[in-house]
Amino acid sequence: MEGKFCGSCGSAIGGAPASPAAPSGAAASEMQDNVAGALAYLLGFITGIIFLVLEPYNRNRVVRFHAFQSIFFSAGMFVVNIALMIVGAVLGTVIPVLGAALVGVLSLIVWLGSVVLWLVLMIKTYGRSKIVLPVIGPMAEKQAG
Repeated sequence: MEGKFCGSCGSAIGGAPASPAAPSGAAASEMQDNVAGALAYLLGFITGIIFLVLEPYNRNRVVRFHAFQSIFFSAGMFVVNIALMIVGAVLGTVIPVLGAALVGVLSLIVWLGSVVLWLVLMIKTYGRSKIVLPVIGPMAEKQAG
């Protein structure tokens, strides 16, 4: 069967429409910025570091920002938890039962707050909104370039 083609552009005339060319190589396997940015928060500093190392995401300013903010957020929560453990140890010796109870409640509040913030960061990033956290957000923007 012989097809007819346009003399100026070379496209097929009549018959089945030509299918668009599928993307090839790395471009076909890249995920969108919002998905990569949201995944940078998934496992905290681990996925943050992964997205800073993986090509082509380590060259994407948006993904780099979310990766750095994820790393800084995870490090900040680690420091806060260590501080709460120290305060708990000190209060536990000064006021044995009440000190431990206060630090336990405070630890629960901090944990719940960090989980909610972590979820909000992932959801908003997936929705293409950018949340710049106080203190660590500007540091992440500076590192992202």
